[in-house]
Amino acid sequence: MVLHSTILGSGKPMIILHGFLGMLDNWKTLGKQYAENGLEVHLVDQRNHGKSFHSKDFDYELLANDVKNYMAFHGLDSAMVLGHSMGGKTAMQFAVSHPEMVDKLLVADIAPKHYPPHHQDIVDALESLDFSKIQSRGEADEKLAEKLADFGIRQFLLKNLYWVEKGTLGFRFNLDVLKDKMEEIGEDIPPSSPFTKPTLFLRGDRSEYIAPSDSELIKKRFPNASIATIENAGHWLHAENPKQFFEKTMDFINR
Repeated sequence: MVLHSTILGSGKPMIILHGFLGMLDNWKTLGKQYAENGLEVHLVDQRNHGKSFHSKDFDYELLANDVKNYMAFHGLDSAMVLGHSMGGKTAMQFAVSHPEMVDKLLVADIAPKHYPPHHQDIVDALESLDFSKIQSRGEADEKLAEKLADFGIRQFLLKNLYWVEKGTLGFRFNLDVLKDKMEEIGEDIPPSSPFTKPTLFLRGDRSEYIAPSDSELIKKRFPNASIATIENAGHWLHAENPKQFFEKTMDFINR
């Protein structure tokens, strides 16, 4: 099965991988900007997310293999790969597994290390929604707000809402599998041969996902890596400061 995608523009190929509970739509605005600057942008839904296939199997080796199969299907010998959070882990796994297929690697606000499960509050809030009673996006938001105060996170999650059938709402992501794979989502990228091609790590200045102490590990695994900071941004740095995110990524791409 091949991952669902939206392809924008023409030129050098660039694959963009969203984060946990995200979807390709989260990247459409930036994707259009990259396409307008001479890139063929592949916005991809990872398995169990968006409009891609659902599967009970879920780990970073499988997610990286999904990218390999996607590239083969679309006739891409190599591409630049950008991933955010969980997508950044997929991108790193793909780069170390198939370095010949990655021209440049861009990793947004995640390090190649283990993270303990920390999305339980979001999963609990999502599981509290009873779609036999909820009939609109507004009602879903009201219910989520009882457990999730952050408006931005609620809007991010509600982008996944769709009509499963007439009168019945649901989420596109496969919550049943993802809640059982929380440990997998936080897993380290296993040590292997270093990925030596140009790599850019981006961190939000208000995020704790990439700590100063992570730079040594990053350089060990990705010796040709630089680390850039996006100002006035937390973990969703591409959404919180898209202008600076775009500028810093394009500067790296054009080097």
